[in-house]
Amino acid sequence: MTDTWVALEAGADPVRRRGALRRAYESFTTAGHVEHPVRSVVADSWKRSARAHVSPEGSACVDLTDDALAAYRDGHPLARVMPLFRELMSAYALDGEHLVAVCDAHGRLLWVEGHAAARRAAGGMNFVPGARWAESVAGTNAPGTAIAVDRPVQVFAAEHFQRPVHAWTCAAAPVHDPGTGRLLGAVDITGGDRLAHPHSLAFVGAVARAAESQLALLAPPPGAGCSQLSALGRDEALLLTAGRKIPLSRRHSEILTLLAHRPEGVTGDELLVELYEDESVPPVTLRAELFRLRGLLGPELLRSRPYRLAGTVDTDFDTVARLLASGAVTSAMNAYAGPLLPGSQAPAVVRIRRRLADQLRAALVARGDPGLLADWAYSPWGEEDLPVWRAL
Repeated sequence: MTDTWVALEAGADPVRRRGALRRAYESFTTAGHVEHPVRSVVADSWKRSARAHVSPEGSACVDLTDDALAAYRDGHPLARVMPLFRELMSAYALDGEHLVAVCDAHGRLLWVEGHAAARRAAGGMNFVPGARWAESVAGTNAPGTAIAVDRPVQVFAAEHFQRPVHAWTCAAAPVHDPGTGRLLGAVDITGGDRLAHPHSLAFVGAVARAAESQLALLAPPPGAGCSQLSALGRDEALLLTAGRKIPLSRRHSEILTLLAHRPEGVTGDELLVELYEDESVPPVTLRAELFRLRGLLGPELLRSRPYRLAGTVDTDFDTVARLLASGAVTSAMNAYAGPLLPGSQAPAVVRIRRRLADQLRAALVARGDPGLLADWAYSPWGEEDLPVWRAL
């Protein structure tokens, strides 16, 4: 097989492959052995599913229903491109007796549409709106695994980790915010063996790219002099300013995070203390970093005496804090892409990171919503968070 992301190469016999995969699946679930013809992307996913204690006999759980589901998906960024998904995929799904599904970044299905008979059959395995199909809960499956590996993937028959899904084939691709690169969710097409073809994976990938292009067109233009800093869930921040996307080094990410958090400005001595654990770092080291950063951003954005950012800089971490302050816990959780600069040990960044995580955790526990608590608990940063697990 030339492409590990494609489940069945053109011309392969699906019946023979299905049988071989069934035998390999039984070997893995009984003895933990990965055998031919299991692809590496599937083997890795099986191992993650096993580590997460996903039951091979289980099925996805439903987190949201009725009014709660309607309110959540109406406020989700992908709601704006649902008309595009329907235009590009509905006829294909109906003609082929397939389903079109869209999930959020936590693997929760927001929309499941398509052929009526396929919807009824999929309901038997809880492939329904409001159900959580994250890999950590439902095991290997196209939307959940596409989110886990952040790229388009196809899953065929017994490649699925849970037995109730073995009759199905699915292909999914992640969808990102075109401005910040933040993962928003995934678009998926699910059906029978006819989807086990390279074309279906290429198709769903093209639909995801079209959605990102549409989101870019729908995005409101930034205000004059307004910049955007994305630093949640990434070790190196991304700055959007004056129509430019500027990837930042780790140290520059820390500097901009602190300056955005302190719009009134800070002195060089304050910056030195807030950025470096080692008190012996000489001031010239910081001045050199600031000189390089000013060359990258331009003097019109980075000012001195005191060091500060000119104009307005909106940050994703301040957005989460504002949402929490207003009581919008669901929106805050949806906007939280992960810990602030998780690899940073800069004292100021560590304080801001811990404070934001503590505030969000406290709000989730106080709200007591099982779906939101599960979003946190099954995330990479929440898997060992005992207070949240106790609240579930």
